[in-house]
Amino acid sequence: MATNGKKSKKKIIIFSVIGLVLVVLVLLVFLGSKKDAVVTVQTEKIQRRTITQIVSATGKIQPVIKVKINAEVSGELIGLPVREGQRVSKGQLLVRIKPDAYQAGVDQADAQMNMSEANLRKAEADYKRSQELIGKKLISDAELELSKASYESAKASRDQAAASLKSAKDTYSKSAIYAPMDGVVSQLISELGERVSGSTFTQGTEIMTISDLNRMEARVDVGENDVVLVSVGDTAKIDVDSYPDRKFIGTVSQIANTATSRGSGTQDEVTNFQVRILISTPPGVSFRPGMSMAADIETETHTSVLAVPIQSVTVRMPKEDKKPEAAQDAGGVKLDTKKTTKKDEDKLEEVIFVIADGKAKTIPVKRGLSDDTYVEVKGNNLESAEVVVGPFKAINRDLEVGSAVKIENKTTKRTGASAEGDKK
Repeated sequence: MATNGKKSKKKIIIFSVIGLVLVVLVLLVFLGSKKDAVVTVQTEKIQRRTITQIVSATGKIQPVIKVKINAEVSGELIGLPVREGQRVSKGQLLVRIKPDAYQAGVDQADAQMNMSEANLRKAEADYKRSQELIGKKLISDAELELSKASYESAKASRDQAAASLKSAKDTYSKSAIYAPMDGVVSQLISELGERVSGSTFTQGTEIMTISDLNRMEARVDVGENDVVLVSVGDTAKIDVDSYPDRKFIGTVSQIANTATSRGSGTQDEVTNFQVRILISTPPGVSFRPGMSMAADIETETHTSVLAVPIQSVTVRMPKEDKKPEAAQDAGGVKLDTKKTTKKDEDKLEEVIFVIADGKAKTIPVKRGLSDDTYVEVKGNNLESAEVVVGPFKAINRDLEVGSAVKIENKTTKRTGASAEGDKK
């Protein structure tokens, strides 16, 4: 019996100790939850910077001026004295098409011309003689009018023959094609012996392309949202795939007024405008038509403006409009108020988080220009404030006004907009 009593007391003591430990753990968890959570952040001082707004686009290198050489008459290519890549001078022979049929047309028109001129000379002589005879009253007025009509008919026939001869010679001349300008044969499509077609009303067979490679431009497609930012005269920095270690400078020379669309009528429809950028080609660089490139067009620059990293700007409900996440109704039922309505979205304002006395607070800001890294901001009390720059989760979710923070800044090399004082 005594043994059973000792065992019971021992069990009571053990369970009492376990219960006490559980109570202590619950208290620790409860009291710990009451403490403010400390959010670890990275910060930097707001500085004045130079912000350049960039519009990026890709495209191809093309000559400013290029001329397609098309056949205007049909026939066999019997002369093609140039090769692709060859430099040619204005007036140099490029193509000769077999002219036999056109030479025959010239000979026929020339013979017709000689006949009509002979007829005209005879009719003119007859008309002059009739004028002399009418003065002597040796012929009637009707005979004079008939002689005059014959003369005018012969003259019209001569004029028609002259026009036919001119047309035949013009057609014959088109069997030889000469360079319309100084340039390079950038594309040779047809080959010697090939038959080409020409037509007065439709485009004839394309034989080659002559390009002026001394003046090159980049042709890029810019989206409809960005093209309104671009102006003629804007500077562009150009990367050409064939010259990976060099940057080239260009100037926007032309912006298309009409859009080009891809995937029309589908969810993937894209609307672009072609922008042409005249490139300054340095000595020793040889651009070729069709080279791939990318351009950063500098559309606007603001100097000495307050700027923060792009990720530092977030949105929050204005302090006076904040609502509790949950409330109790008269019957003690918990009401969910977490849903954001369209009206609430309209009230959201852009803010940055700054650190003061170890706590986070927000400053409402208005965005200005931005580049790849920094954005211009306008607001009160921004000069030299310590702005939160990361992590992204802290800025967009964890931080609230009054949150306790722990600052852990790493020394990293900054990129993006240049801060005043960075360069000396």
